[in-house]
Amino acid sequence: IIGGREVKAHSRPYMAYLKIQTGSKTSYCGGFLIRPDAVLSAAHCVDEKAKPRVTVTLGAHDISRREPSQQKIRVQRWVIHPKYSRVGFKNDIVLLKLAPKARINDNVQFISFPGRNEQMREGAKCKVPGWGLTSVTGNRTNVMREVALKVQNDSICQKLFKNYQRQSMICVGDDCNKKASYLGDSGGPLVCNRKAYGIVSHARKGFLFPEVFTRISYFERWIREQLRRFALQELPGSP
Repeated sequence: IIGGREVKAHSRPYMAYLKIQTGSKTSYCGGFLIRPDAVLSAAHCVDEKAKPRVTVTLGAHDISRREPSQQKIRVQRWVIHPKYSRVGFKNDIVLLKLAPKARINDNVQFISFPGRNEQMREGAKCKVPGWGLTSVTGNRTNVMREVALKVQNDSICQKLFKNYQRQSMICVGDDCNKKASYLGDSGGPLVCNRKAYGIVSHARKGFLFPEVFTRISYFERWIREQLRRFALQELPGSP
């Protein structure tokens, strides 16, 4: 998060910290809890040729410490959107299944997401929390930070990203070009009116403005379908 500030500890109890290990390579992403057994994030976080090891940490503020509030869950299964493409980051969304389920308490809670027809208007002010880099030069943070960003007109992103799709993406940014989500924030939520409307997806290398988020409302039916499947898999005798 660039140009943001540290949040009050545990004031964003839906936030998930993802550690992704592939061989000797380790990367980090954000995510957010939408059900006790499900975390939403960006598909490009887990899109590796060899299946990575993914660990989700819930209830965290300072990820360098072993806070008593933290719940660490190794993720066994996830579903990447079938039409996800690394070219242009189309359909950049993944649902991770938590087993065991998260224990819901003051520090770990889920966030709701909009229905198919709920849109965020241009000019709406939203917030993006995360543990990503705090400067273009690579400064790190151990504590969760957050930045306020504005929903922009789709035409701004259409001009700059040739694969921009307005129905499935949201154009977001800071007019003054001082604030942004950044490396390590991918997969985190765009929170407007206490709902998760978007997922941090991509931007142009070296530029803070504008950024492209995955538009959650467009994927609402797909998300609900996957959640139903998650629930069915827990029944005894099911595949």
